[in-house]
Amino acid sequence: MSTHIQVVTTTDSKEIAEKIATTVIELQLAACVQISNCLSMYRWQGEVERAEEFLCVMKSRMDLFPDLESAIRSVHTYEVPEILATEIKTGGNDYLAWLDQELRPESEG
Repeated sequence: MSTHIQVVTTTDSKEIAEKIATTVIELQLAACVQISNCLSMYRWQGEVERAEEFLCVMKSRMDLFPDLESAIRSVHTYEVPEILATEIKTGGNDYLAWLDQELRPESEG
């Protein structure tokens, strides 16, 4: 069985966050996307920046990451979007089973 992951990205608009969420859920690359407001501070082109952003947290599987990353990039507006995956070490068996049910089936061999 493939490893479950949580993938995050941020964007500057709620509309784009919802478009990312809709895209990856419809393509069965993520089973769930949570969107929340956040304040981000970062260095960009030599300057310290501060921005109100929308954080998207997606539940998926490692085998789907290449397609998930591509789908996020296809609608993202940032030049260098944050797209980070973290392995889910453990979780409720019923929740992980639900994830697998809602995601694309694992490809065979």
